Amino acid sequence: MTQYNYQDQFEQTAQPYQQQPPVQQAQQQPAALAQQFAQRFQLLAGNIERIIRGKHEAIELALICLFAEGHLLIEDVPGTGKTTLARSIAASVDAEWRRIQFTPDLLPSDITGVSIFNQANQKFEFHQGPVFANIVLADEINRASPKTQAALLEVMEERRVTVDAEPHPVPRPFLVVATQNPVDMDGTYPLPEAQLDRFLMKISVGYPDHVSEVEVLKGMPTGPQVERLQVVARGSDVAGMIDFASRIHVADPVYDYIVGLCAATRTNPHLRLGASPRGSLALLRAARVKAAAAGRHYVVPEDVKALAVPVIGHRLILSPEAELRDISAAAVLGELLAGMPVPQAA
Repeated sequence: MTQYNYQDQFEQTAQPYQQQPPVQQAQQQPAALAQQFAQRFQLLAGNIERIIRGKHEAIELALICLFAEGHLLIEDVPGTGKTTLARSIAASVDAEWRRIQFTPDLLPSDITGVSIFNQANQKFEFHQGPVFANIVLADEINRASPKTQAALLEVMEERRVTVDAEPHPVPRPFLVVATQNPVDMDGTYPLPEAQLDRFLMKISVGYPDHVSEVEVLKGMPTGPQVERLQVVARGSDVAGMIDFASRIHVADPVYDYIVGLCAATRTNPHLRLGASPRGSLALLRAARVKAAAAGRHYVVPEDVKALAVPVIGHRLILSPEAELRDISAAAVLGELLAGMPVPQAA
């Protein structure tokens, strides 16, 4: 197995997420900054868990999407807390959030905005749509037509909207949390592979366990509510944490490990379509945030393994034979990870 020193060559951020005097910033070590990141990350997760009980893993993955500047697709049945999760993140981060209810008659301009002619100054003025927010909840995204779904493609990737050849950037941080119901498929339009590939992760919240659901019942209606959640991070704090996470060190063998995993999906007989290079980049970004959330300033292979299914799983298309044998993308990834040699620290 390859041995490496995963703590070398850390690129220290020029703008640590905590605003401090330049001298104090220069004196801080990468390990100390990583510990600060982890403390703020856990503070955010704990604040959200006051509302979403018993779903620590789903909350952690959602926050990883936020700090990796990715987007989240939640596929689950109604009533499991998909909307509440998005609202809780926005309330905890002091961020503006908007909800878009996707329906078959929704138009692209209903999402991005529209230019309206102002007779007073004889000019067209752009009126922003609901996508111009820090956290955008796209509820039941698969109920809109493909044309409307495509309106999100540019803003999710480029973080800007182009109307009448004029670009309009969205605010930072920017997170799209899309939901879809896997049970009721009548009148829905499945998301194409090109749009699924824009989502950093696809997760399922799932039902709470017995104890957590009892706590939810006991806390209603006097328990914690989203509107009363305490703000534990400012927008500038989140932007700084994003910058810090993007500079977490990754050793060369870990790069090889990520690329090797994605390349293996492209030749696996159970898969008709493997992970694209965008999938490799997504796994790298998510692994960096997970490492920082654990208080480390370097990525280890376990970070990659823990995120492989939520980051890569929805990008894979099973072969007809695998579907007939009821083989899941998660099972294929599990086999690939089990058969790949893991780099060992020196």
